[in-house]
Amino acid sequence: MSTNSSTVGQLLWQGPVCSSWKQDMEGAVYHLANCFLLLGFMAGSGVYGCFYLFGILGPGYLCYVLWGWLDACGLDIILWSFLLTVACLLQLAHLVYRLRVDTLPEEFDLLYKTLYLPLQVPLQAYKQIIHCCHEQVLTLSTEQTYAVEGETAINRLSLLLSGRIRVSQDGQFLHYIFPYQFLDSPEWESLQPSEEGTFQVTLTAETDCSYISWPRKSLHLLLNRERYISCLFSALLGYDISEKLYTLNDKLFAKFGLRFDIRLPSLYLVLGPSASDGGPESEKDDEEVFEAAVSPALARPITVLPTPPCSPPPAVTNFPAPLPRARMSRPDSSVLGEDSTSLVLEDFEEVSGSESFMDYRSDGEYMR
Repeated sequence: MSTNSSTVGQLLWQGPVCSSWKQDMEGAVYHLANCFLLLGFMAGSGVYGCFYLFGILGPGYLCYVLWGWLDACGLDIILWSFLLTVACLLQLAHLVYRLRVDTLPEEFDLLYKTLYLPLQVPLQAYKQIIHCCHEQVLTLSTEQTYAVEGETAINRLSLLLSGRIRVSQDGQFLHYIFPYQFLDSPEWESLQPSEEGTFQVTLTAETDCSYISWPRKSLHLLLNRERYISCLFSALLGYDISEKLYTLNDKLFAKFGLRFDIRLPSLYLVLGPSASDGGPESEKDDEEVFEAAVSPALARPITVLPTPPCSPPPAVTNFPAPLPRARMSRPDSSVLGEDSTSLVLEDFEEVSGSESFMDYRSDGEYMR
């Protein structure tokens, strides 16, 4: 045992001593191979880093093969260098194959970079999302309808990729849908997975459009199975619905000069179709009715919620609080006529006169 340990110690600490050193330097091929290896081991991470690594190491080991064949004349050098060269080439072929498999169609690649990549959605999760829609891009020609009010069933969720779609109700324009917005997010959120319903609006393509569509049942199964994708869709749908609500609110501001709170229960009635929608004269009449109805609301005493920054004016608190009135039942959209605006104002007076909603200021804003 001691003999073996002494032999190992001699090999480690003394080692074989070169009897003579070569006077000539190795050829240029040997130094070129080492330069390739030096550059190759400076590669980074990721797919493109692997491309760089094996793309530089392959020529380096090939130079070692030439050096062993021409200068060193060693069979072992040639064999090992050849095996390492083949391993690098096989790794490059595997990377090319993976890139071809992971490549997305042009429309889905642009959708990922525009909508999902800013949210740092993993590519694997995105592939599950587009696999649920069967990776199909559907089209709509100009003036073709995606959904008809009261007829089309709510059985899918769609996202617009290109073009512009007009949303209307009872023939009255509501708003537009632009690329990378959902076509039917309010309808999707309004129903439970087990419920059925029909569209309450009509969606018509104003230009040639393309969109993707997820079947309702398949998407619900995916959302129940993948919690991350479910949270992602909840955020996207919530943002899309809020954008549509603010678009409707801006339309009211352009018509009346007042900006409503989107939580008002009568916001729908203001947007309801008018039977006498006859151009500028009807709009003028609506504005006169609106001003006449708002003027008594301004004179009414209003109670504000007790918050530190906003306290009720002293002059207003001297008046007694108004008695609550019975709310009128909301009329159906088919019977809304010229008095739809006045009905909204009555509801608005009730909400603003109650002790729990908001205060109306003279500059046309509603305050909590």
